Amino acid sequence: MNIEIRDANLEARLRRQVEATGAGSTEEVLARLLDTQEGQDRWLQEQRNFINAKIRRGIEQLDRGEGIPEEQLDAYLAKLKDAAE
Repeated sequence: MNIEIRDANLEARLRRQVEATGAGSTEEVLARLLDTQEGQDRWLQEQRNFINAKIRRGIEQLDRGEGIPEEQLDAYLAKLKDAAE
């Protein structure tokens, strides 16, 4: 397969990436970039399922009346933020 890069900016970015990473070729840079992208896609899919489960749990809690009243929400979130730091 031959790939023709017509965008000068993209070509320059690839050259910079070859130099920055010490890659032996543009093909090596592209392979690394694809590996990285595929890993990020897998991570995103795994997290999406986790996040969707948390959202469903939150909706169920709200349906049971277990939510935090709006006027108390800012203080509650500030308290969580402080505890995390």
